[in-house]
Amino acid sequence: MEDQFNNVNEEEEIQLPQEEPANEFHGNTKLREFQMEVEQVKNECSKIIVGNENLIELMLAALLSGGHILLEGVPGIAKTLSAKVVAKSIDCDFSRIQFTPDLLPADVTGTSIYQMDKGKFKFERGPIFSNIVLIDEINRSPAKTQAALFEVMEEKQITHDGTTYQMDFPFMVIATQNPIDQEGTYRLPEAQLDRFLMKINLGYPSHQEEEQILYRFQNTIDVISLDHINKVLSRSSLKHLQETIASQHISEQIISYITQLILSTRNHPKVYLGGSPRASLAVLKTAKVMAAIAGREFVIPDDVKYVLPYVLNHRIILTPDAEMEGITSFDVINEIIKTIDIPR
Repeated sequence: MEDQFNNVNEEEEIQLPQEEPANEFHGNTKLREFQMEVEQVKNECSKIIVGNENLIELMLAALLSGGHILLEGVPGIAKTLSAKVVAKSIDCDFSRIQFTPDLLPADVTGTSIYQMDKGKFKFERGPIFSNIVLIDEINRSPAKTQAALFEVMEEKQITHDGTTYQMDFPFMVIATQNPIDQEGTYRLPEAQLDRFLMKINLGYPSHQEEEQILYRFQNTIDVISLDHINKVLSRSSLKHLQETIASQHISEQIISYITQLILSTRNHPKVYLGGSPRASLAVLKTAKVMAAIAGREFVIPDDVKYVLPYVLNHRIILTPDAEMEGITSFDVINEIIKTIDIPR
């Protein structure tokens, strides 16, 4: 989708690192299998989703990195549908929670139910106990309910009445929010935003993509069916893919490059609050995934530059003067990328 990540200037748009041609690929078997597994998921998603190839890759990167993702965009651009299709292509449990102003924390995490026959309370797990959890319109719920996600998103566990309940593997939250609506919404606090590995800003499809959408679904009257989406990625395969990513090489120069980029956000005159060490780790993890998708056993600067805007755009807070000037976080991130020397 040409403008789906529309907060990045066209001239400065960071391109996805190029994959090695199949006939020239000499990497190890694990990486070859990794690419095949990712390609299978993308092929299944393409049965429903038109365009959005980068979005599918980034969602997989979040899943493989053990992180969560926030999708922001106007209604009707397939935020929810994309999340459902990706979840459908993976052999694991899926749940959807519609956030509303009257939603209580117990509606998300669960509550204790008194059992008359046994004379004791039993914890009934809420919908958050799943593998891939779609939270629609996360900013529709008040702070108390949003805060219920803090522990589960960071530590992948819930503590209730002094007892800790672990989440099953895999576990990922995909949240959506509409940037246009203001009435009845509650802005996510910075601490909550920081729990998301990446934030993706979605725009409208191109003219060609929109035509393709109309052609594909011209005979569909009811809700789009996902029955023909096959589960092509198992839990054991996910574990295997994560092991492949963990073994990806990252040089001292690349680690120093990531550190310089994050430190620059803390010293930038237009930034009030820069990236934290959690942001540095997020860049490192997702860059390793992108290297594996490209068929490389090592991370290059292009991997880092590609993931940086998505990892940082929701983590840095601009100064009031910068906001009044109309400067965006993407402007600052692109400026920082240009000013830091690329390791050779």
